[in-house]
Amino acid sequence: MESLAETPWDVTISGTGLAQSLLALALSRSGKKVLHVDRNPFYGGSEAAFSLQEAEDWAARVNHEPESFPVEDVTIFKPQQSADIKAHLGPSRAYTLTLSPQLIYCRSRLLPTLVSSKVYRQLEFQAVGSWWISKPSDEAVTGASTNSGPSPDLYRVPSSREDVFADDVMNVKSKRTLMRFLRHIAKPPQDEAVSGAEDLSGSFPDYLSSKFQMPSQLYDPLLSLSLAQASPLETSAEYAVARIKRHLTSIGVFGPGFGSLLAKWGGGSEIAQVGCRALAVGGGVYVLDAGIDSVKDFDEPDSGDSDRVQVHLSNEESIKTRFLVGSNWDLPADVLDPPRCDKASRSITIVSSSLENLFPVTAEGGPIPAGAVVVFPGNTLGQKDDSPPVYILVHSSETGECPPGQSVLYSSVSMSGPDGQLLLEKAVQKLLESSSDLDARILWSLRYTQLGRAGESMRNAQAAQLGSPSANILCFPPPSLDLAFDDTLIDVVKDAWRRIVGDDAPDDFMKFEDREGISDAE
Repeated sequence: MESLAETPWDVTISGTGLAQSLLALALSRSGKKVLHVDRNPFYGGSEAAFSLQEAEDWAARVNHEPESFPVEDVTIFKPQQSADIKAHLGPSRAYTLTLSPQLIYCRSRLLPTLVSSKVYRQLEFQAVGSWWISKPSDEAVTGASTNSGPSPDLYRVPSSREDVFADDVMNVKSKRTLMRFLRHIAKPPQDEAVSGAEDLSGSFPDYLSSKFQMPSQLYDPLLSLSLAQASPLETSAEYAVARIKRHLTSIGVFGPGFGSLLAKWGGGSEIAQVGCRALAVGGGVYVLDAGIDSVKDFDEPDSGDSDRVQVHLSNEESIKTRFLVGSNWDLPADVLDPPRCDKASRSITIVSSSLENLFPVTAEGGPIPAGAVVVFPGNTLGQKDDSPPVYILVHSSETGECPPGQSVLYSSVSMSGPDGQLLLEKAVQKLLESSSDLDARILWSLRYTQLGRAGESMRNAQAAQLGSPSANILCFPPPSLDLAFDDTLIDVVKDAWRRIVGDDAPDDFMKFEDREGISDAE
């Protein structure tokens, strides 16, 4: 095998995160010589998935080299196991804990991209079912006395006509108001064009109050459908309406009763590995444990290779490449401006209960969901009304992420530091207290601060754009902190692909035919 230095590379991709892996997929049929490296010994980057031991090794590595990851302050919590706890942790390999548990809406642009690139057969998707929201114990959603949730503190958010009519909490007036709102935002684009654009510049609560006279008790349930991580008053109507519409129009696309999916066996990590496998089949070369140490004279390339840059790898090899692509955490700091990042507190918690009451079948003929969303507005956790909500994405053992009889809670709040982690702990504990399983306990928890781009509902929102400190170096933006897959990533990857293949290339981005003589498994 010839050394890496002997090959004149067209593209060198640094890092195997989701952005880089989607670019690898896009280049897998380009005929270009692609080298894909990662300083880590594992695939996935900030979207990786780990066994318990791998997660502990990753935590130690992040804390030792914090500048190399979009993550800070990683800790692992292991409660003392007592003899009366029935369920204990399984073997390390019985778990696949993902750093990328984002929902994928059925209307997401990612799904047709996976289909047209022919890699969808290597993935298995599962339904995300109910949205649950916590409410103050002294407050009914609209004054009714009954509740359809697993406990009086959790309320299942209605998100369809059928849900509204079946709801036994709202009174008739509230149901009519809610139906009017749902019909309004579900209008087709041609109807919106005829009626004219409405003013969405104010906050979402102001919009609901002024246009629909919506009861204030429904603000938080409706906002939860948008997955907005800011407080209600900091979330614009423009942001919330667009994302609630995404939620509603996704329901029923692939089956009754659900509108979003999760990728089995590791979330975004599975999609990243599928992209890497496609490039490997297409002739790409992969080297783990080999990051980019330095880039030589990228402003003044050697005269013999005027269109290439020289790259020194951490495995002591030097290569020349026409394009170098990565993120701020995969490329040397001296060739990039430091990124401006928002922060969110996150945790991954294994609990000793299946929490099966959170996964009801949501429509006749629909699947049993493998995921659920539980939302805790700030005021249900002892915070002020202007505090951000806590979201918990609950994955059942059907995802392959934990043994039967357990579940995994992926918690997030747009508040960093000890205060953010304290809110996550309160929310997880409150969720367990709402369970019908009195033996539900925390078995293990990974807690950390995630760096990235906040959603548009946040004041410091950043657009997802490809950076380019030189014609030869392309830099992906920080990862999105959104709880659903960020479709703008497709545009960023396409921009990188276009710069690499050239503007004269046909518009066949991610549009492939089946490979002859190669089965799906291969």
